[in-house]
Amino acid sequence: MWWIIAALLIFFFGIRIVRPTHRGLIERLGRYRKFANPGFNWVLPFIDTMYQVNVTEQMIDAQPQEIITNDNLNAVVDAQIYFKIKDDEASVKYSQYNVNNVTYQIVNLARTTLRNIIGTLTLKSANSERGKINEELLKVLVNETATWGIDIVRAELKQIDPPKDVQETMNKIVKAENEKLAAVDFATAAETAADGEKRAAIKKAEGIRQASILAAEGNAEAIRLVNEAAEKYFVGNAQLLKQLETVESSLRNNAKIVVPANTELINIIGDMAGILPLSRGEQGKGRASANISITDN
Repeated sequence: MWWIIAALLIFFFGIRIVRPTHRGLIERLGRYRKFANPGFNWVLPFIDTMYQVNVTEQMIDAQPQEIITNDNLNAVVDAQIYFKIKDDEASVKYSQYNVNNVTYQIVNLARTTLRNIIGTLTLKSANSERGKINEELLKVLVNETATWGIDIVRAELKQIDPPKDVQETMNKIVKAENEKLAAVDFATAAETAADGEKRAAIKKAEGIRQASILAAEGNAEAIRLVNEAAEKYFVGNAQLLKQLETVESSLRNNAKIVVPANTELINIIGDMAGILPLSRGEQGKGRASANISITDN
């Protein structure tokens, strides 16, 4: 009876459950025995030992460090490395047996690589070429960890911070550049607006000029038609017609005419119109509604 209880205890003590995110390495008395996949696994208690290994993607921080750039400035640099242990048996074994503490090794390798890369660059170029630095860092990590059973997914710079006084100077330079660009944009906008106003004024002047030309042409055409009509119906009397129109306009507007004493009114009007004086008998027949004042010379 006791041996049944002992067997049950040994069975239950030997049960190992492996999650889908892990793989297991089973060792017997310090020697690798077999690979454990996700699910139920059984080991011999006190004889076998299972080490579970996480095969999901992981992120580690390379930790901030000061690096002297090529222009002799101390920059604080930090990076993040994303990696995962391959889930096949050989890769899991390599990650445990070919390298001691894989995460620690990746961090130190990344820090050393960053010092080598950024030490050849100026601070300005290092900030502007982050993508290039990431690519080079990833390439070095992939080559150096080829026998570790891991995949380096990506490497990204987290920060490149210059000294505080250098940062303040750089901020002032950037601010000055932005103000310069803003001034140039404002001047360009003002120039564009002035150019638009100039073109509008030119268009307006051209419109006024064209209107004046058309008005003058209309007046000339009207005069031509009047002259043609006068020549047609009053042959040789076009000038007389114009004088009559002038007298008519003056009388219509209540113009004042100064008539010397001892002068016949009808003859004054005739002189204005350019016609012969009338006799006294004919003078009584004419009437003019003009505002006339007579003065003595």
